[in-house]
Amino acid sequence: MKLYLDTSTPICILKLDDHEYQWESGRDLAEGLHRFIFDKLQENDKNWQDLSEITFFSGPGSFTGLRIGAAVVNSLAHELKIPLYNHHGNQVNLIIPDYGRPANITPQKK
Repeated sequence: MKLYLDTSTPICILKLDDHEYQWESGRDLAEGLHRFIFDKLQENDKNWQDLSEITFFSGPGSFTGLRIGAAVVNSLAHELKIPLYNHHGNQVNLIIPDYGRPANITPQKK
């Protein structure tokens, strides 16, 4: 089963073969992304080992969303030993997010 993931906006897009799912993750992406993917796999009577490849929309987009998504797909592809692709269709060893601009890191307020 092919997995496609886009975490570049607050609405996370997951595709499992021809099935598309959306989740308005808001600030819960880091805590809920694995569960969201797992639940959708189960809805299709599949599990992690049924994944055959992963494609990730690597940007531009939300700094935090892309970092979280990239960490998840990099880990999954590595652990499951399956091919990983960027959204241009290039097979890669590791997703490096494209933020579209330098990160805007502000000083800590407290």
